[in-house]
Amino acid sequence: MEEAKAFLANYVTEPHLSVHAVAVSAAMGAMARHFGQDEQEWETLGYLHDIDYEKWPEEHLQHTAPILAQAGFSPEEVRAVLSHGYGLVNEIKPETELEKSLFTVDELTGIIHAAARMRPAGIADYEAAGFMKKFKDKKFAAKCDRSLILQGCEMLGMPIEEVAALCIEGMKQHADELGLAAK
Repeated sequence: MEEAKAFLANYVTEPHLSVHAVAVSAAMGAMARHFGQDEQEWETLGYLHDIDYEKWPEEHLQHTAPILAQAGFSPEEVRAVLSHGYGLVNEIKPETELEKSLFTVDELTGIIHAAARMRPAGIADYEAAGFMKKFKDKKFAAKCDRSLILQGCEMLGMPIEEVAALCIEGMKQHADELGLAAK
């Protein structure tokens, strides 16, 4: 992961984007464990998923493929990262568990992060039931697209509560890095 952090630092300097990278990476690690897949690969791809966003926000994911390919990522890994933009900036439909997970957790981690930041205990004792209350409140973290989260959960064949619980558990392991440790 240290290589991924050094690599992303060449493209991302904004603190909120770095924190988002950690959140998505942590959630992807949890999803990989759930599916019995390669945690390191999933975490790395989650960490790098927005690699071109800071430099080219209006052209998000249009610069990603050559950046990742040149760095030695496989065509399957590049496709996985590109698929998180399905229906928004491209038509690369998520097909694998990895792709579907990345598509889903990208937005979902935003709601978890926003909710946990408001709590005295941070994310330490946060649970899916609390997430669901915030998820249903359309005004809370309004920029997080709930329809995409639900679409992703449907693709995964998993209830949102289960996906949220997995992501919360993954993010708990990175509470300090995410600024979500108890106050």
